[in-house]
This record gives sequence, C-alpha cells and structure tokens, in this order.
Amino acid sequence: MSSNQQPVVVGKIGSTYGVKGWMKITAYTDSVEGIFDYSPWLLKEHGEWREVKVSQWRFHGKAVVAELEGVSNREQAQMLTNCEIGILAEQMPELPEDEFYWRDLIGCEVLNTKGYNLGKVDQILETGSNDVLMVKANAKDAFGKTERMIPYLPDQFVIDVKLAEKQIIVDWDPDF
Repeated sequence: MSSNQQPVVVGKIGSTYGVKGWMKITAYTDSVEGIFDYSPWLLKEHGEWREVKVSQWRFHGKAVVAELEGVSNREQAQMLTNCEIGILAEQMPELPEDEFYWRDLIGCEVLNTKGYNLGKVDQILETGSNDVLMVKANAKDAFGKTERMIPYLPDQFVIDVKLAEKQIIVDWDPDF
C-alpha cells in the first residue's frame, strides 16, 4: 500500500472474548455495528497494514465482538489486541455536497470573513449539540491566542468550506 493511500481508522481491536479467537471491537463509526459495513478491514500490526476479513460478528450487550478469518484461538486473538482497524477512503460513502468527513476538515486553514488567518483545524470535538472546530493558532497570532474553539454551525459561524483550497471561511472575531 502506498503512503498516499493511508487508511482511515474506523476502530480498534480490544481484548479477547472467549477461547475461540473472538475479540471485542471498539468502533469509531456512528453506530457500533456500522464498522461491519466495511469489508475488508485493514489491521495495523507492528506499523504495517494488512488485509483481514470478518468471518462473523454479534452484539455483546451494547458492544460488539467479532471473529476474523484465520484467528481461531485466544492466543492468536491476543496478538491483535490494540491493533487499529482501517479501511480505504474509497470504501466510505460519498457525502452530499454540503457535508464533509472530519478527516477532510483536519488541517484546513481557517480564515475569518475579513481574511484574517485564525490557524488550522487541529481536531474536531463532538459535543452533542454541535461539533466544535479546535483551531490551532498561527505562531504569530496578534491576538495572543494559541487555540480557538469555533462551533461548527453552517451559515451561522461556518460560512464556506473550500476543500480544494483546504480552507474554511468563518464569521468569527479574532478576539474570541
């Protein structure tokens, strides 16, 4: 796999479950079972990605457990504990024109409507009511800020997202 094809991390292998190679799965998808919409998975072992297939999965309370092809006992499953689960970006569904994946917004420059560069999106927080852009300020920020939290509210604070230019235009005062 080439370096320009970095997988999108969608979860992580947790601890073993039982003695037949089943593992607990931590999913970063909207619903825990949503991780099984993707096949094959890519597992990151010792810094290298390799393809694996889920042979079966089921709910275990509110969580999920899975069995991978070629993993048939507890010892094999233990070797995969804490491995990241990834997929290729092409496996993700196309979004409507006005929706974006978080991964596409990370690293975008954030400019206010007056052209002031507030910095770059470092991460995005899910708060329940709305997502929040964590913007790491430029080293030379004249307003003395190192970081800003800007609510991701289209038309209210987020005016335009220009993915091709890696820019987000916001209606936000640099003093905040």
